[in-house]
Amino acid sequence: MAAAGRGAPRKTAGGRTLAWDQIRPAPVILVSGTQTFLADRAIGVLRDYLRAEDPSVEIHEVYADSVGPGELQTLASPSLFGEPRLVIVRGVEKMSDSFLADALAYLASPADGATVLLRHGGGVRGKKLLDAVRSAGDRGIEVACAELKKEQERHDFAAAEFARASRRIRPRALQSLVTAFSGDLAELAAACQQLIADTSGDITEAVVDQYYGGRAETTAFAVADAAVQGDYASALGGLRNALSSGVDPVPLVAAIAMKVRGLAKVSGSRGSSAELAKRLGMAPWQVERAQRDLRGWTDAGLGVAIQALADADAAVKGESRDPVFAVERLIGIIAAKGGVRGGRRAAGERPGR
Repeated sequence: MAAAGRGAPRKTAGGRTLAWDQIRPAPVILVSGTQTFLADRAIGVLRDYLRAEDPSVEIHEVYADSVGPGELQTLASPSLFGEPRLVIVRGVEKMSDSFLADALAYLASPADGATVLLRHGGGVRGKKLLDAVRSAGDRGIEVACAELKKEQERHDFAAAEFARASRRIRPRALQSLVTAFSGDLAELAAACQQLIADTSGDITEAVVDQYYGGRAETTAFAVADAAVQGDYASALGGLRNALSSGVDPVPLVAAIAMKVRGLAKVSGSRGSSAELAKRLGMAPWQVERAQRDLRGWTDAGLGVAIQALADADAAVKGESRDPVFAVERLIGIIAAKGGVRGGRRAAGERPGR
């Protein structure tokens, strides 16, 4: 059983820890981590796989804090006709003492034809059971479902969604989509599936904009793009349109900061895009884009931009009575590649301040 994806397994004391999209049958499976969406995805993949293998599979779903003594063994034991069994135990981080004892006993001698899946959502409770699964050899595997905190991780997740469907999405379109749904992995997955279902051919940036151009983060990304490229008029116009439609200044500054951080990481680096991507923790196309955007920038200009970003970030988070002006000034500095555009206002000499 193998699902296409980019989750990389790592070694543990008992063997392999699998990514969510590498889940496979085993006597006992520990699905660990705080990322609920990925955990539910993994459980669904396993359930569908076992049903495809044998439609008669018996599926039981229980909660660890309400399972009675001996109930786990009963659910996993062969039935009269010997159908395969899948027992999904949720909330293992809230398990009772009796369940812990039963689970440890079961792990030592799993029932034939049964798969017991333990869903642990994080925390220290149940560590003894988790460690036992991790060191159980062939009797147990762990499937890790950690939060995807880095942009590159969300980028890889979305890319895998399209790869599984054998659909091509252009790099800029993928970046726009990931940026549009930076705060919710479930929404990002749903957006990927909607584009896969509703469109044909290559998915372009125009297609993504047609579906999700109203997302605040997408708007912020467009403003940041224009500013870094030196297109002051477009960046300022995009900013004012975004603000008039209710976009908060905070994600606007965050989007610009993301772009400038990419420039700073690539600036002065030597090597192929693949080499730099591996070294800097970026995708190759992101490196190539940053290399193009760096034209006209100097190290001194980047230093000015980074300081301006720090000032603007503080301003939009409560240190200024006029956060909109702070973003306008930031865009002037970024569009001038570390200089100043926009006259007195861009220079911070607003009357009455």
